[in-house]
Amino acid sequence: MNITESKALSKLIRIISILFFLYLFLVSISLMSHAFKGFGSGFAEQLITTTSNPFVGLFIGILATSIIQSSGTTTSMVVAFVASGILSVRSAIPIIMGANIGTTVTCTLVALGHITRKEEFKRAFGGSIMHDLFNILTVIILFPIEMSTRYLEKAGIFLSNAFNDIGGAAITSPIKLIVKPAVNFVDSVVRNYINTSEITLNIIILAIALALLFMSLYNMTRVMKALVMEKADTVFDKVIRKNAILAMFMGMLFTATVRSSSITTSILVPLIAAGILQLEHSFPIVLGANVGTTITAMIAALTGNIAGITIAFVHLVFNLTGIFIIYPLKQIRRIPVVLARFIAEVCTRRKALVAAYVLGMFYLLPLCVIFLSKILKK
Repeated sequence: MNITESKALSKLIRIISILFFLYLFLVSISLMSHAFKGFGSGFAEQLITTTSNPFVGLFIGILATSIIQSSGTTTSMVVAFVASGILSVRSAIPIIMGANIGTTVTCTLVALGHITRKEEFKRAFGGSIMHDLFNILTVIILFPIEMSTRYLEKAGIFLSNAFNDIGGAAITSPIKLIVKPAVNFVDSVVRNYINTSEITLNIIILAIALALLFMSLYNMTRVMKALVMEKADTVFDKVIRKNAILAMFMGMLFTATVRSSSITTSILVPLIAAGILQLEHSFPIVLGANVGTTITAMIAALTGNIAGITIAFVHLVFNLTGIFIIYPLKQIRRIPVVLARFIAEVCTRRKALVAAYVLGMFYLLPLCVIFLSKILKK
């Protein structure tokens, strides 16, 4: 075997390795979501229907989505509740806003897979919380506007009336189809060979998911660095760094295809950790993912009643408005990126702050707001 053939074989092995670890990575995310849904889907369902207070509804959306780790699931619940008359469109809108923040917990947890490697973790954590910060900024801007003008509600009603007679379609995620056999296999092995309570079974599944996540991330990042670092600059210069609109469209298209913004943003984390992609250049992809995650739900909702369709359009308009307000203005656009770098720098020096950020932002703060609202209501 000559040198050229040896290099080609080495590259092929690395590509196969990346695909293998990427598969394990996607399985780990699906397993994690599967375990969390086992913990809290019933609880999340009860939460969503407990209040008509818009401010509390916002935090209910954050907590419910953080528990089940899927804005798609939360949005589907909300659409179903609105369609059945349990929730009004007006009460559902803040929950949808909160779901946009809660869904970012998945890629933040993925970033923890790099926590033992300081520089990698700093980049990865910055990349993950950039998504949090953009969605939080969008809510800070649009929540008071919605409360005072009912802009999203009116836009959702207008669009749903325009599209009501089109008819929808069911779209299946190819990623979910690919990883489902592995997720079902792990779930069946755990349930068949371990006789214990449902909560303990979900804890074991979650532990397996985290082990797979850490192992796949470490190896995927290592192999990725060796394979693409030399040519990455050329590729990203031509595609992503020079054309933010194209990068945004790529994020939207990929997310609409896989039906999960969490998958899109979680795949970005190891690229950012490896230094292949900078925060500024991944930002448009994240924004595209925010829009992409609403498209399939919107298409599917077109088969439902007018109220359910309205909420699906509200989710789309909310994300598009956030982009139109924040991205064109450079000074505002820099806020999530600069803050993400700063928080990542601080958290890298003091690892305890990472746990404080994740638990506080996604679980403790929403729980406190919901708990206090119930006390004050009495």
